[in-house]
Amino acid sequence: MNKPTRLESKPIPFIDVGAQRRRLGPAIDEAIARVLAHCQFILGPEVGELEAKLAQFCGARHAISCSSGTDALSLVLMARGIGAGDAVFCPSFTFAATPEVVAHAGATPVFVDVEEATFNLDPASVECAITSAKKLGLKPKVILPVDLFGLSADHDSIAEIAESEGLFVLDDAAQAFGAIYKGRRLGAFGGATATSFFPAKPLGCYGDGGAVMTDDDELADLIKGLRVHGQMPGQSEFSRIGMTGRLDTVQAAVLIEKLKIFPEEIEARARVARRYNEALAAVAIVPRVPEGYASVWAQYTIRLAPGRRDGLGQALKAEGIPTAVYYAKPLHRHEAYRRYPVAADGLPVTERLAEEVISLPMHAYLDEPTQDRIVEAVKRALAR
Repeated sequence: MNKPTRLESKPIPFIDVGAQRRRLGPAIDEAIARVLAHCQFILGPEVGELEAKLAQFCGARHAISCSSGTDALSLVLMARGIGAGDAVFCPSFTFAATPEVVAHAGATPVFVDVEEATFNLDPASVECAITSAKKLGLKPKVILPVDLFGLSADHDSIAEIAESEGLFVLDDAAQAFGAIYKGRRLGAFGGATATSFFPAKPLGCYGDGGAVMTDDDELADLIKGLRVHGQMPGQSEFSRIGMTGRLDTVQAAVLIEKLKIFPEEIEARARVARRYNEALAAVAIVPRVPEGYASVWAQYTIRLAPGRRDGLGQALKAEGIPTAVYYAKPLHRHEAYRRYPVAADGLPVTERLAEEVISLPMHAYLDEPTQDRIVEAVKRALAR
């Protein structure tokens, strides 16, 4: 096989934030300049405008912006009064922010397995974990699914369990804002949806940012107050203990401009994913999107036979192609989370996926020649 040329070895970005910046530069510069002119840097007019546009985009009654995706989750748990003795059911195959907010609330994260085909919360494991939590004397309160890598969880099945057990559903859509589940965008499923605008997300700002979407008027008002130290809208008194959780106006201005092209970028990501699937299906287990779903492809993640991943990552790195592994060690095996319970039947799929997954470069501006270079490098490495 021919070795790559020096030009072909030029490093490829894993997520090319700069390409989007080059496209939107003048519009975003003007948006930021308007904020600098009116000097309303906290809860300025752009914040309310963004919230209205986010709610309209995803079909929720309310969108409340905040300082990060993690704080979005925290605000909902605070508003619901989740605390000591309460059980919150979440996957172990996710980022630490998901159980972290539960632990900070004083509640107990109970780790649940995921489905092999989608990497998302397994409803059968949730039911098992609820039984486990009750045996431990915990009060089941919240199901916290994660829409991983840009793909929605099975919200109908989760809703059935929640209704039968009287549980609140808080959807962690930090990686999947804009995704579709059975004809509807994420944001209006369950009691509330939290998302992140971290710069590497499909819809990202120029710093930290997040939002909560909900159809619940009372919950929305509580969150608006909690993000400003517990001062409820229209009140001078601090009636709740809150936090500093506001989205600054500059970030709102940036997001307004990015939201204008977001649907187009989602389509571009889908095209990249389709090309990857067609090219790599013969050499790896490629991700599949269930019928009725649409992913925003926050990551493009393939699976390999155990023992093949490290070799692929090293081979691609030598050719200037970055990869990432989400998540090589499931959260229930990290020191900070080992003391928390898991579903009684264990997390076998989570353990298996942790040894098999590897993510390739994915973004809306990945052109076909660059993608072809990645594909050919993957095929070369796996043929060894």
